[in-house]
Amino acid sequence: MVFDPYINNRRSIRLKGYDYSRAGAYFVTVCVKDREHLLGKIIDGNMVRNPAGEMVSKIWMQIPENYPEFEIDSFVVMPNHFHGIIIKSDVGVGLPN
Repeated sequence: MVFDPYINNRRSIRLKGYDYSRAGAYFVTVCVKDREHLLGKIIDGNMVRNPAGEMVSKIWMQIPENYPEFEIDSFVVMPNHFHGIIIKSDVGVGLPN
């Protein structure tokens, strides 16, 4: 898909001048390409994850194991997107790569 500024005119909700590498709690949303329902489906009002949705959940839960400066909080996997709250601390800052 080619970027068209007349169609793709979403404005950034980022706070100008804010350093997003700072410690704090961040709300994250990740959408599936073309908003396809690739992560599961809603059945009787409940989200039922398919294997891809389970993979997203598992990887989210593993974030602190791989990145010690992050904690995870609430999250939800929906059929075509994912929401989560991630908390960044100063732990690990300045460590060599």
